[in-house]
Amino acid sequence: QVQLVESGGGLVQPGGSLRLSCVASGSIYNINTMAWYRQAPGKERELVALITSVGSTNYLDSVKGRFTISRDNAKNTVYLQSNSLKPEDTAVYYCYTHAKPSFRESFRDYWGLGTQVTVSS
Repeated sequence: QVQLVESGGGLVQPGGSLRLSCVASGSIYNINTMAWYRQAPGKERELVALITSVGSTNYLDSVKGRFTISRDNAKNTVYLQSNSLKPEDTAVYYCYTHAKPSFRESFRDYWGLGTQVTVSS
């Protein structure tokens, strides 16, 4: 199977920046879409940014112009550069991918365990 491990979260002041990373490892035959989701206390998990296998991107309206998603296919890694952070960005950020572990296994969803991002003065 595929494992996803996030890193880069932490405490930052409003207006600051963080760069989140997510590395996919294990049995990997093909990785399709990769994305970042987030979930704040008492709220539903929401899609923050998505990037396809060919580099097309899509963003949550509230983060457009501030966040940038990118990927390095050679490293099986997806990044989220988050700038001009606001308190409302505080959440657990989860890495997601739709991947195929082997030739005889189907594509399926994989999730990381999450990394905490806290924006506070």
